Amino acid sequence: MLKTATRLALAAGAAAFLAATGPATAQTKWNLPAGYPANNPHSENLVAFAKDVEAATKGKLQITVHPAASLFKVPEIKRAVATGQAQAGEVLISVLENEDPIFGVDVVPFLATSFADAKKLWKAQRPAVEKKLAAQGIMVLFAVPWPPQGIYAKKELNTIEDMKGLKWRAYNVGTARIGELVGAQAVTIQAAELPQALATGVVNSFMSSGATGYDSKVWETLTHFYDTQAWLPKNITMANKAAFDALDKPTQEAVLKAAAAAEERGWKVWEEKTKW
Repeated sequence: MLKTATRLALAAGAAAFLAATGPATAQTKWNLPAGYPANNPHSENLVAFAKDVEAATKGKLQITVHPAASLFKVPEIKRAVATGQAQAGEVLISVLENEDPIFGVDVVPFLATSFADAKKLWKAQRPAVEKKLAAQGIMVLFAVPWPPQGIYAKKELNTIEDMKGLKWRAYNVGTARIGELVGAQAVTIQAAELPQALATGVVNSFMSSGATGYDSKVWETLTHFYDTQAWLPKNITMANKAAFDALDKPTQEAVLKAAAAAEERGWKVWEEKTKW
């Protein structure tokens, strides 16, 4: 009889412990693939976003950032988010331009060449982008720009004729079209593959920001940079809508609040770095 009472007491104690600790320790884990190095400000901003979410939810939602295309390559990230293979992800919006021209608005040359104009453009562009992605089960969390784009080359460029025959790195429809117009040989290379492409001579010119030049150690292979400030492309961080809807209301609010903070922080960081 004593043994039975002891067992019942232990069982009751265990049940009480589980009831008290179960909800507090329940944890949802998200994966967030991205295409840029861990020390790139975009990636650092994503990590800060994940930490903000974890802190606000007291560990209830844990987001793991996978930089440098280590989980999915950039062109694969949106599909991974749409299908639920990843619960969130970051992509350069313009890599989706083949799907719909709205994704390429921010890389129209000289349409928006300052951070202020780029922000106005995003405000106008965002509803259409959100509508397009919502139809695929994706929600936009936030967007952060890159610095203005310039031209890198292995030789001096004085005229359009000087660009003929260059091995031109393209990363979206717009840069491929520029290569075609100037008579260069356009090769599609994503950021994670650019250092090797430069080192092996697959490309000897491209259009991008100073940040990409730094990430790619461009000074080791190329000799000239022309600060054309042609446009400011943007990365968007997105989430699988079903995964977001599965979160409880306080967690959803924490994600949206952290996303708003990440967008504001990201714009500020890049604007400050561009002044260096």
